[in-house]
Amino acid sequence: MPIDGKLDLQAVLDGLGEGVLLFTSDGKLITENLAARAILGTDLNVLREKGWPAATVLFNTKQTDPDQQIDAIRARAMQSERPLRFHIYRSGSYVPCWAAAVQGESGEVFTMITLETTDWSAMTGETDRFRAEMREAVEATQGHIDLINQSMKVIKKNESVETLSKRLGGFTRLISIHMHRVARFMEMFERLEDIRTGRLRETVKQRKRKLDLNNYFEDFLEELDEIMLVDPETDANDHRARITTTIPKNTIVNASSQYLTRILRDMLRNAIMYSMKASPIKINIQTKNQMVQIDLVDEGYGVRQKERERVFEPFARARQPQIMGEFGYGLSLYLCKHEVEAMNGRLWFDSEEGVGTTFSLTLPVWVDETAAASSSSDSILS
Repeated sequence: MPIDGKLDLQAVLDGLGEGVLLFTSDGKLITENLAARAILGTDLNVLREKGWPAATVLFNTKQTDPDQQIDAIRARAMQSERPLRFHIYRSGSYVPCWAAAVQGESGEVFTMITLETTDWSAMTGETDRFRAEMREAVEATQGHIDLINQSMKVIKKNESVETLSKRLGGFTRLISIHMHRVARFMEMFERLEDIRTGRLRETVKQRKRKLDLNNYFEDFLEELDEIMLVDPETDANDHRARITTTIPKNTIVNASSQYLTRILRDMLRNAIMYSMKASPIKINIQTKNQMVQIDLVDEGYGVRQKERERVFEPFARARQPQIMGEFGYGLSLYLCKHEVEAMNGRLWFDSEEGVGTTFSLTLPVWVDETAAASSSSDSILS
């Protein structure tokens, strides 16, 4: 609401869906909003009284990594131009948060903590739907198996082996489709649980390694011949023949090969399913400002302007006929975005309907800390 021609800052903060806490440089809590009160409840009284020392106790619950504890996050935020992402444990789940440095008119630097409100009711509804699909898959599979058994028991005398093989082949294909979707769902559900519980960032940190992208992509493309990349109902083609790569030599990143493979397979699956069979798919790689950028370019159906906000939302699919005609859960890009960010990267896209889509992700360049430390030491001694 306007006051003397100016906006009431507290009214603006209370209108936000995320919780906001503002601490002075000496640790006093001076500002909060309605969402923060709803998220923190009575714990907010302790924060008002004790300030930042109470925040360190509250926000470090179940956090064993010193680099992810709130004091370390705050120190890095004071040196960063961008907000830093972290998590706190609250009411049985991990809450995504941001820490940022905010400079006041007097020059004092404040610490702003933002707490996101995660709506798991959407996940509950979709989980119910998935459970129903799982039951249907199990029941349908069992039905097909029963029909196979009956066919084997009652074989007509004049029925040829070829006819019987075709009939049984139809049943086994349906079973294969159900089992592929069940396996795909279980993998996605496990990835979603890692995000919900806060395990993702710690797991990624443990698995990050020095990764030479030239060697990595050679193996990645070879493995495409050995896996069922797309849904079984999608026409099978030589997907690898459609893909070309441009990778500069000695392109080395700090990343988890396991998570990068998941991400690229999901992005590649979308590019294949939502484009014409013979259209090319390009993977272009370049280095920019200590980050390696991977662009996956297709000449597919593209994303309508009004659908763009749905691309990274969980359980949301674009409502274009070509997309709805393919089987999917509307979850893979949501998972990819979180997994890229857990590797300290970024994921975004650019698209034009009827022309194609480019999904881009960045990963940090590998830095040999031992060599860097040695170089620094030599410089000091000289």
